[in-house]
Amino acid sequence: MDFGKGDYAALKKIRDEHLTPADVIKIITDSGLRGRGGAGFPTGKKWSLIAQEVSDEKYVICNGDEGDPGAFMDRAIMEEFPHTLLEAMVIAGYAVGARQGVIYVRAEYPLAVECLQAALDQARTNGSLGDFAVTIRLGAGAFVCGEETALINSVMGQRGEPNPRPPYPTTRGLYGKPTVINNVETWANVPNIILYGAQHFKNTKIFAVSGAVQKPGLVEVPLGTTITHLVYDLCGGAKAGHTIKAVQIGGPSGGCIPARLFDTPLDYESVKAVGAILGSGGLVVLDETTCMVDFAKFFVKFSASESCGKCTPCRIGNQKLGELLDKLTAGKGTVADLQQIEQLSQMIIDSSLCGLGQSSPNPVLSALRYFPDEFQAHLHGNCPAGVCFHGYHITDHCVGCGLCARQCPVHAISGAPKTQHCIDPQICIKCGLCAKICPVRAIKGGN
Repeated sequence: MDFGKGDYAALKKIRDEHLTPADVIKIITDSGLRGRGGAGFPTGKKWSLIAQEVSDEKYVICNGDEGDPGAFMDRAIMEEFPHTLLEAMVIAGYAVGARQGVIYVRAEYPLAVECLQAALDQARTNGSLGDFAVTIRLGAGAFVCGEETALINSVMGQRGEPNPRPPYPTTRGLYGKPTVINNVETWANVPNIILYGAQHFKNTKIFAVSGAVQKPGLVEVPLGTTITHLVYDLCGGAKAGHTIKAVQIGGPSGGCIPARLFDTPLDYESVKAVGAILGSGGLVVLDETTCMVDFAKFFVKFSASESCGKCTPCRIGNQKLGELLDKLTAGKGTVADLQQIEQLSQMIIDSSLCGLGQSSPNPVLSALRYFPDEFQAHLHGNCPAGVCFHGYHITDHCVGCGLCARQCPVHAISGAPKTQHCIDPQICIKCGLCAKICPVRAIKGGN
């Protein structure tokens, strides 16, 4: 394989030290690098599987279809380090015997697309890619295209629907050829591992921390860091006057972890043991103003709306789950509904076609597991967080500062300065932003 001018340091090292494809795969394997997109599959093992395949063509794909609500790790990497991704893909191409690569990124990331295209143009002009060809393909924003087989179908111009596995993409992927597909963050680690050696790789993970925390943002920590250290020591803990009660980790496929389990290490096995997944790294911090029933409903309805519709358990099952949770948040739920929620969730897990469908009930099951009292309270017409039923209202403690009215995303709040404001229930979407930002805690749920 022609490495070109060797402008990239890791590629230059491979050329200068005459590292063979087997040497490169061994370095990646010894580093312990695992997929950062959710499943955590060992990267070196994946590369070795495709390297063993005999084919006239092989492909390398960078999965930049970041669809988890609140997650923006991959976007930041694509915008700031596009050359790192290109270099990593060339390294993988050399290791597995592929000469063609595809970067799949959602069209909602225009700056990332612009940066990737500029880097690709520079690398082509400089001859840095050698004979390795890279193309950029834009996705239309379908969440299911984060699943590797659905992504491959989308690249080929087909509907973004998952395929049954096996065969896995390492055997039959893009255009029916062996394909290695990794997440953006996984690729971003490759050049430094080659450059500095497997023993220097610290196995870190980037988390996008958002929600009810003082310092939200991107935080990179070693795998095994506790939730307590991440949320309290690095992100400042709860906002003034509030108490953190849980985190939601892993996006729509993840689960809720209560505050009493915040000593859980952030690694693949430990997080899975408490009913969640590490996922791509989205972590939403929840305080007492969040209703766990309403929160679980949000993710279920997200999964229902993003279902590709190919299999009945995911397409209809998540829609039915949303309807049952609607009953609970409307004060019309029954004990039988709670039982049906659990049974239906298990059915979806057991019989959905792809990993996204199989994990979609996780937010509901983890909320039921750790916050059963909130579900029970809704059976009696009470929402402990004051979110459900009649929505929000402003009490006479209001000082008329107008902060809530200025921040309301749908302009449902009105009132004159220094007078008590009011919320129009016909417009209010019950997002809870007003209650969270009110400096005098004058906004309550109208139970």
